[in-house]
Amino acid sequence: TFSHITFYISFFCVFNISNNIMGVTSYTHETTTPVAPTRLFKALVVDSDNLIPKLMPQVKNIEAEGDGSIKKMTFVEGSPIKYLKHKIHVVDDKNLVTKYSMIEGDVLGDKLESISYDLKFEAHGNGGCVCKSITEYHTKGDYVLKDEEHNEGQKQGMELFKIVEAYLLANPSVYA
Repeated sequence: TFSHITFYISFFCVFNISNNIMGVTSYTHETTTPVAPTRLFKALVVDSDNLIPKLMPQVKNIEAEGDGSIKKMTFVEGSPIKYLKHKIHVVDDKNLVTKYSMIEGDVLGDKLESISYDLKFEAHGNGGCVCKSITEYHTKGDYVLKDEEHNEGQKQGMELFKIVEAYLLANPSVYA
């Protein structure tokens, strides 16, 4: 299934730790990039509502609902996904941390209650960044998430990450 194109989801999988505890399956990922952490955070978190639809033709728009803590990503007609909704729990500009949950959308289907994300962007190497993420799948009933299902989402997240990374490397003054 086509899944998990979100505005700041899992990144390149350097290591993958899976843990399944009572309806919650957790994966930890880490990747490095030559892009500075503040620039990547601004692109993938702070200004994702504007940037992602420009870079990804399958994303029609991203709109804030209510007080802005709910973000709805709408996909273009004909896409296998119609929309996704995320609840934003934390956006910490100082520590470059965000926490959010996918709470609604086709990706969840009838097997997932929600998917929670915890992302941290840290300085690494010569001006680059290490991106650390924890993804927790909250399943319905006694369903056990398969690694293949997570890997498909990981693949889509890598696509998004590579597109944003390439854009930032090609445009060094953007989000500087």
